[in-house]
Amino acid sequence: MTTFTAFTTMMGKSSADVMSGAMEGMQPAPTGVGVFEVEDNSGLWEVGGYFVDAPDGVSLALLAATFGAKPFVISELPETDWVAHVKRELPPVEAGRFFVYGSHDADALPEGRVGLLIDAAMAFGTGHHGTTLGCLRAFDRLLTNGHGFADVADVGCGTAVLAMAAAKTTDANVIASDIDPVAVGVAVVNMAANGMGDAVVCVTAAGFDDPALAGAAPFDLIFANILKGPLVMLAPDMAKNAKTGGFAILSGLLNEQADEIIAVYARSGFNLVHRDEIVEWTTLTLRQGT
Repeated sequence: MTTFTAFTTMMGKSSADVMSGAMEGMQPAPTGVGVFEVEDNSGLWEVGGYFVDAPDGVSLALLAATFGAKPFVISELPETDWVAHVKRELPPVEAGRFFVYGSHDADALPEGRVGLLIDAAMAFGTGHHGTTLGCLRAFDRLLTNGHGFADVADVGCGTAVLAMAAAKTTDANVIASDIDPVAVGVAVVNMAANGMGDAVVCVTAAGFDDPALAGAAPFDLIFANILKGPLVMLAPDMAKNAKTGGFAILSGLLNEQADEIIAVYARSGFNLVHRDEIVEWTTLTLRQGT
């Protein structure tokens, strides 16, 4: 599926917020809209939207002119066949109590480990990448330290390996969401492959914008293994949807980007609990309001 993006910058948060509201009313409608500050002390704010259908360039030009924004930059993200791109026999990955393996290693699951069957397919998150591995290690550490969870969200779930890890080790209500419907379809297939039925609710959503997520909030654990830009945009919503004392495990970050994300989330009430680096990637464990 092809995805389109449209981004602009403008001065002032209040104007950016109004612009984002106007974007949400466009036709074709965006699947998600975000606002975040450009972290260079310039006072600029970026407003961006994601579209399944090509956005109306005339409407965007009118919005930019109306709100005094720079012209929108519209991009088309290339459609990629991730099955052909990444399907291969990957070796198992061990992350604390978790053992992530492909069907070709079905006989290799060690006794007493939590097995997560994930074949390389149309969405990222096999456990081999430093970001997913970091998230699994961070979650394993929380479990080892005696933390329990009743409501868990995996935002930007990809294969939903993190959601499955939560569902297999806790009695929590677990929801997995992704902006890409292909990823959500892969997540559902992975649930079946792991014999998990409907243990995880899978929805297509941008951030927390879905009735299922709204109805389950607040969460005492939120996974967000995405990228720096979306993590910055999600910080206020993350705070709204996290319980006081709840944890957020964030990744998709290069090591040099981590300090900025720590600062952004600190402004939304999150404090750093742990920081892991795996090669060039950082995973952050944060806690809300403590």
